[in-house]
Amino acid sequence: MFISVIVPVYNEEENLPELFRRLKESMNAIGRPWEVVFTNDGSKDSSGKILKGFYDENPETVRVIDFNGNFGQHMAIIAAFERVRGDVIVTIDADLQNPPEEISKLIQKIDEGYDCVGGVRKQREDSFCRRYASKIVNFARDKMTDIRMVDQGCMLRAYTRRIVEAIIASNERSTFIPALAYHFAANPTDVEVEHSARLAGESKYSYYKLIRLNFDLITGFTLMPLQMFTLFGFFCSFMSLLLVFYLLFKRVVLGEGIFYYAPYAVIFFMLGILMVGVGLLGEYVGRIYQIVQARPKYVIRESYGFEESKGGK
Repeated sequence: MFISVIVPVYNEEENLPELFRRLKESMNAIGRPWEVVFTNDGSKDSSGKILKGFYDENPETVRVIDFNGNFGQHMAIIAAFERVRGDVIVTIDADLQNPPEEISKLIQKIDEGYDCVGGVRKQREDSFCRRYASKIVNFARDKMTDIRMVDQGCMLRAYTRRIVEAIIASNERSTFIPALAYHFAANPTDVEVEHSARLAGESKYSYYKLIRLNFDLITGFTLMPLQMFTLFGFFCSFMSLLLVFYLLFKRVVLGEGIFYYAPYAVIFFMLGILMVGVGLLGEYVGRIYQIVQARPKYVIRESYGFEESKGGK
């Protein structure tokens, strides 16, 4: 069984030497043929030069994809998916928060017959705000989609080639790879893995990007938000009708004056709900617009260890 390890890289020059050292030791200890595919996602530091050095010194096991700009972590993984040679494909972040030594746990689960293995961080070494932001995102995904993952934020995952080929064939632009993999998997599972504090640098995922990722996840896998707004619209219409009858009853039957400002409060409330609904609808329309544009998902400036040297998809 040939194993491919995919590492998306963005401004990780301080972590790369230690990552590659430990990655080599871990993969050699597993005792199976392997390769590592680094995707440089438009790094502005010396990450690209370091990766080129890895390839020059280890051309038999290292391959490098160098993006022309920053296209995002998931596009970096997709580009590698389209070029890996492995029967099993493992994704891992470059920040060393997911120890490479834990890859063997995922491979063991693949050997047991699972086709998609997700890592579950035992004890997260992240800030309080980031941990609870992730919990909120997990909760929203769990309630709005049929994707059941224990820890969607952990990128230490293993997939069989069949799952990777299904992800490639979907040809999606704004997607969340772990959720897409679980959607295609016949026998997924999770396994506990260690989690370490970042060795150097800072997280590349801002809170805005976490929110953006959750929008992609929800709009890419369910129509529930639109259905909820439709039901809420019916409910509001019904309640507005009751309010009209109530005010007429007070005026005509009881002869009481009507509180003229009450309807304005209802109107402003409904306008706020309407704006949220329009924004949500725009998310779905925007996804369609991106597909219709048919622009390249990414552009490769240079690659090492592959037949092609330039291009994009």
